[in-house]
Amino acid sequence: MLEKFQRIKLGHFPTPIEHLKNITKYLGGPNIFIKRDDCTGLATGGNKTRKLEFLIPDAIKNKAELVVTVGAIQSNHARQTAAACALMGLKCLIVLEQRLKDPPKSYMKSGNVFLDKLFGAEIKVCPKNEDVSEYSEKLIKDINSKGTNVYFIPGGGSNSVGALGYVSCALELISQFNVNSIEFDCLIHATGSTGTQAGLVSGLSALSSELPVLGISVRQNRERQIDAVLNLVKKTVEKLNNIDIQRDKILVDDHYVGKGYAIPTDGTLEAIDLLAKTEGILLDPVYSGKAMAGLIDMVRKGDFKNNEKILFLHTGGSAALFAYEQELTNFSK
Repeated sequence: MLEKFQRIKLGHFPTPIEHLKNITKYLGGPNIFIKRDDCTGLATGGNKTRKLEFLIPDAIKNKAELVVTVGAIQSNHARQTAAACALMGLKCLIVLEQRLKDPPKSYMKSGNVFLDKLFGAEIKVCPKNEDVSEYSEKLIKDINSKGTNVYFIPGGGSNSVGALGYVSCALELISQFNVNSIEFDCLIHATGSTGTQAGLVSGLSALSSELPVLGISVRQNRERQIDAVLNLVKKTVEKLNNIDIQRDKILVDDHYVGKGYAIPTDGTLEAIDLLAKTEGILLDPVYSGKAMAGLIDMVRKGDFKNNEKILFLHTGGSAALFAYEQELTNFSK
């Protein structure tokens, strides 16, 4: 399915699927498993590595002299892009957007921001009074005018090229299911910039899998997120075999967004604390923590039967924990 696309090896695949026995017992609900895409290897791991395996060769094909990407201050995507560029000898410029009103110094300097710099990326912070898309466009236009060929990667690596990374993951999952003779009743993950969910839905549909993919929204309401995912699904399947995917295939739950993007809820903090203390697994405060909070709440509400098997996709991001040290410390006291 993906043979015609250029790809480079950046990660360690396949990532394992593990049974969360302690959480399963603690919640007294369905059997919960975890797909460890926090263990992809590149720059502490994460889901963007899969996308970059397709995006970086596209940049090279287009003779890029500079890769430019955007993200929130504690962007996991920015960190992995910076590392991929370092590995492949490409210059990298990251435009970071301030989405929190009054962030602490640790948020602006530690975690992913520190790692971006360690990987050699140049960082520009978009002024608060400017739109990040417009600011980035002006920046790129200025760089191009000086004779540098820029390759732009959108936030989260979420375009039809990047989404191929999670089409690949869908192939990997089906292979793992077959080898281990296991079937799941639902796949749950954090949905934000849409590339992960769009790739999974496209890939699983192309393989005629009926596994439901439920995205726990981390930033916007259900209808807007569904529209955004479906838009990218349509662009992604055009690259495959143009299968028809209807809107009802895109499943999103927006009950766990809280006050907004990158603002952890009490449920997020509980999920991070619980996974660390029962399974030795680190979630992140922006994506996987919110998604796991959603899964925990759904189990407590009885949304799943005890004999069901639920697979949680861990998209990585533990480097951002250092930027939220005070909130997590206060919660776990």
